[in-house]
Amino acid sequence: MVLKSKRIRSAGFVEKLSFLFKCPVCASKMKVVEPASLKCEKGHSFDFAKQGYINLLPRPVKTKYGKELFEARRKLMADDRFFEPVIREIAKSALQLPAEPLYILDTGCGEGTHLNGICQMVEDRGKNTVCVGIDLAKEGILVAAGTYEGKIWCVADLADTPFMDETFNVILNILSPSNYAEFSRLLKPGGRLIKVVPKSGYLQELRTAFYADSEKETYSNEETVERFQEKFRLTDRKSIQYTKKLDRSSLEVLVAMTPLAWNADERKVAAFLQKTPKAITVDLEILIGEK
Repeated sequence: MVLKSKRIRSAGFVEKLSFLFKCPVCASKMKVVEPASLKCEKGHSFDFAKQGYINLLPRPVKTKYGKELFEARRKLMADDRFFEPVIREIAKSALQLPAEPLYILDTGCGEGTHLNGICQMVEDRGKNTVCVGIDLAKEGILVAAGTYEGKIWCVADLADTPFMDETFNVILNILSPSNYAEFSRLLKPGGRLIKVVPKSGYLQELRTAFYADSEKETYSNEETVERFQEKFRLTDRKSIQYTKKLDRSSLEVLVAMTPLAWNADERKVAAFLQKTPKAITVDLEILIGEK
């Protein structure tokens, strides 16, 4: 018996779900054609990669994130379980929806750990899911597709997602940029937008170390919450705060992936990393809304 390649397996999986997709070039319907391509009615075609993901960007986009960063981030999120209480709370909210299966889209999914964890928790409670992750960074989708099978992973632009109207019950937007017009278009009636935003204490240890006595030492999510409420009806909000002790290697990953460190003084970053292990504050708010 010849084993099918990951590329062919992914194409077979997406074939039954091709009704979700619209062509990113002309917006027409799409279907899977042999051996492993997604093709629209007007002939625009996109091939599945050997890793099992599909790139649905009409033109290449370069990002500043490398594959090594996403692999390291996967360790922080999956092995160190840095966000586990947040993931558990999101899964609990998704389970409240009656739809079966639940169509879940993660916008800005990175290396896929959050989406995989949420879908696994929902499925462990007996509800089927169809899970789709998109990110502009191909390197993140590479890691996601290589790690988590049985989900749809796409390189795609949140400003113009390659999906039909009203296709998802849940849209996840976890510490990522938003596009509320697209969220509204993509959500099914009665669906939920679940957005995770930082609160004032999020990564406070890094803020204090890098930006003491400057305006960057403090943060407020007030404008972000107001913007959410302008675009969606806020039905619930939940605050989650805890500390997580990280070893040197995990702390280095956290520093590398957070924008807080990108413009910080290198000497302050180096001094901060010397003081390990260190307890890091996670202080987040989950905003749940309906269109």
